[in-house]
Amino acid sequence: MSALDVTLAHDFDTWRRAVSASFVPLAVEADRSGTFHGSMRGKHIAREDLSMIEVAASSHAVMRTPKLIAAADRRYFKLSIQLAGTGLLLQDGREAVLQPGTLAVYSTDRPYTLAFDGDFRSLVLMFPHSALDLPADAMSQITATAMSGEHGLGALVAPFLVRLSENLGAVAGPNGTRLAHNALDLVTTLFNGELDARSAASRDPHQVLRARIHDFIEANLGDPELSPGAIATAHYISTRHLHDLFREHGTTVSASIRERRLERCRRDLRDPVLADRPVTAIAARWGLTDSAHFSRIFRAAFGEPPSSYRAAG
Repeated sequence: MSALDVTLAHDFDTWRRAVSASFVPLAVEADRSGTFHGSMRGKHIAREDLSMIEVAASSHAVMRTPKLIAAADRRYFKLSIQLAGTGLLLQDGREAVLQPGTLAVYSTDRPYTLAFDGDFRSLVLMFPHSALDLPADAMSQITATAMSGEHGLGALVAPFLVRLSENLGAVAGPNGTRLAHNALDLVTTLFNGELDARSAASRDPHQVLRARIHDFIEANLGDPELSPGAIATAHYISTRHLHDLFREHGTTVSASIRERRLERCRRDLRDPVLADRPVTAIAARWGLTDSAHFSRIFRAAFGEPPSSYRAAG
């Protein structure tokens, strides 16, 4: 689909319904004594469950409440880039002041408030937790923190996303999917840089070690011999200590490796550049050399065999 979804609201009730329909269900509040105007322009890539929407509106606030969270069956991250006006994001006990050029991330599986005190414009990229090659629990360290779009990695990521939003009509078909993957790769790099900086600043040896282990796993996903033992040996720790590090974050080493490999395979199966590459070759590229096992775990994760998933793209 190349057409964009465009919503125009000239009253608050229309806006309240549109916001929840475009993102996730939200409680919306505004001063109803004055006039209200709002617009949304964007696109939803269904197969990736990814949305990019530019929002412009009068002052108001949105809240993700515990009741709304309890009724949800999917978890998303939302990355916001403030384009004009100012706002305030609250989540996980932190506050981020959003000024033009500021980036900030928040998660839909925990309460948050996003408030704007005047007319504003922002760009929002929403994607499932599973699409990010970073542990969701680690991400809780950087939610509701202001990231500069003018310095460091933010100065590379923000312009790409803004330019992509300006050309959303071209984000269609296989090439559109590839662009979406590129955007997620850049966003992952931005978040990983923020996490690394926080680990270094805190000098918490566990955080530093977890960051090193994560980078090692990412760099070696294609190695069929990647295992807890190999990871522990490379970092001069016991396998028991390694398992404890992952258990602290509610997962296991093997599950983390499997999830990251499957996500890479899923993305490759939709990549037009790799359309002629056999499914087994794509699996082997990411360390999954047993084709029958790969087919089983892919179906369990995504609801259909890898060949069917590719054909449906």
